Amino acid sequence: MRIRSMKRPERVAVIGVGILGSCVGWNLARHGVEVVFIDEGQPGEGVTNWSFSWVNASNKTVRRSYFDLNVAGMAAYRELADVIGPDLWWHPGGHLRWADEPAAEAKLLETAELLAGWDYRVEVRTGAEVRHLEPALAVPDEVPVAFYPDEAWVQGRHVVGRLVDLAVAAGAERRFGTAVRGIGTRSDGAVRTVVLSDGSQLEVDAIVNAAGPNASHVAGLVARQLPMRWEPGAVTRVECAQVPVHHPMHAPHIEIRPDGDTSMVLHSREIDALIDTGKDSAELGRLLHEVAQQVVPELGNARITRTRVSNRPIPADGFPSVGAVPSVPGYYEAVTHSGITLGPVIGRLLAAEILSGKRDEMLADFRPERFLT
Repeated sequence: MRIRSMKRPERVAVIGVGILGSCVGWNLARHGVEVVFIDEGQPGEGVTNWSFSWVNASNKTVRRSYFDLNVAGMAAYRELADVIGPDLWWHPGGHLRWADEPAAEAKLLETAELLAGWDYRVEVRTGAEVRHLEPALAVPDEVPVAFYPDEAWVQGRHVVGRLVDLAVAAGAERRFGTAVRGIGTRSDGAVRTVVLSDGSQLEVDAIVNAAGPNASHVAGLVARQLPMRWEPGAVTRVECAQVPVHHPMHAPHIEIRPDGDTSMVLHSREIDALIDTGKDSAELGRLLHEVAQQVVPELGNARITRTRVSNRPIPADGFPSVGAVPSVPGYYEAVTHSGITLGPVIGRLLAAEILSGKRDEMLADFRPERFLT
């Protein structure tokens, strides 16, 4: 279906230049649209750079349509790597997950069976077998470990920078270090202007709200209510002489992945639960480092370089909000958790919608109009 009859936009402002904004903007720019990237910081330096950056669908089984969208996201990454080159940002090779108590282990195996039934590749190995793959792991011999060979991780900041550079080469404009202060509309309610904190005003035909944790504020500038969750997460980076593991993994109580040759990323939902108790980022980072050493003892020699707490950009019902908002012609949303996995596929689908007015059925369950004022 088409959302309405309108001419193809000539100039589009993309507000928020993380993985979602850069993917949408690049797809628009390479089809001849004049794109203006707007971010109050620098591209890819926000939540994109401070997430676990794990490309997967194995953790997305709550709704089949959401699982299918994430599978499409994984395929879109492989296509993106072919189109722009993998450089240093693309790291396929699989993902490991195991548990340390019976109920969680049973859930792990149940999910693996479900995924296999959905034709998603999964191999159940033992801890002893996995240590042939990752010798540095302290995992018991007989513990079942799910290995998902098609999953990957990305260096989000690097792929965002690459996409922005390609878009600029195609004619896009950069407005970084400046925030959006207002959005003007015409008499028919359609988007007309974007006012920036540096005092400038941009004439545009459409805007894409990809502002992550600030998406609700941007939506409010067009009198739209976009309910968002408050769900902060703490991520720490540690530096080591040589990275001791080579796959992203969900171990008991901790998530660990490489972040280059001498850096690793640590995250834990259990540590996240301590954020609202008043613990500062330094203490959260220390706790993450301590737990990680129980899984990878060699990390005892690693040094914490930085810990950051960020609010995840999650719409209230937990699912993406992607597409046009019919009540505000020219206003589009690209707001979701799992933006790393979904960035390339949402970028392609939303750009196609902006250019043609045609809605893709893959996004049917994730339309913005389900959140009505």
